[in-house]
Amino acid sequence: MKIAVCVSQVPDTATRIKIGSDHKSIDPTGVTLIINPYDEFAIEEALKTKEKVGGDSLVYVISVGDDSVKETLRKALAMGADEAILLKSSGNKDSLAIAKALSDEIKSLGCELVFCGKQSVDFDSGITGQLVAEMLGYNCVSVVVDFKLDGNKIIAEREIEGGREVVETELPAVVTAQKGLNEPRYASLKGIMAAKKKTIAEKPAFDSEVFTEILDMHLPPSKQPGRILGTDKSAVPELVRLLREEAKVI
Repeated sequence: MKIAVCVSQVPDTATRIKIGSDHKSIDPTGVTLIINPYDEFAIEEALKTKEKVGGDSLVYVISVGDDSVKETLRKALAMGADEAILLKSSGNKDSLAIAKALSDEIKSLGCELVFCGKQSVDFDSGITGQLVAEMLGYNCVSVVVDFKLDGNKIIAEREIEGGREVVETELPAVVTAQKGLNEPRYASLKGIMAAKKKTIAEKPAFDSEVFTEILDMHLPPSKQPGRILGTDKSAVPELVRLLREEAKVI
């Protein structure tokens, strides 16, 4: 079985973000880039599936971006992925353009099972996996927290408001991973050393039309400093008044 995992590189969530001078991008100075956390669940599930299916199964990790993304792909290789492919592209691409590039490559590889993170933690569009499925004509199960493959049949649990939903579908399919699906493995020293020797295939990304343009980026307003109303029960009436008249939450 050929399994594809779509991965993206994002700023570390602990990084203090600065907006670039063009007001349309993030200032990369001092930004630590990491693999998208939800994509780590996707990689782990792909590796577990490969181990279960056995045989000559292969796990491909595929990403769209510039040379800086190689570090992320190298980490996926260290976790255990077999092949890494960088679809080279520069500038901002919307989800549709990225999905087009990914789906074309997945189609050429002949992968019948595709894992994606449910969303990337930078732009949070949360639609790339579904778009890839649509472009490939594959079934799609999103926000998956439990995954079982039995032959061509997939039984998955999806996280929904207030509970879980059990669904069944068949290969070929795209599955988007939610936190809780698994516990991503750490790369072993052997895996890290092996990943350094592997070649990352580089190909030009399909030059798809971009339908969404970033017009402006700005940071959220700073939080207002808190007010201390008192240190004993005498502050309660004023607190209630403020919650009712200013915050309007009661």
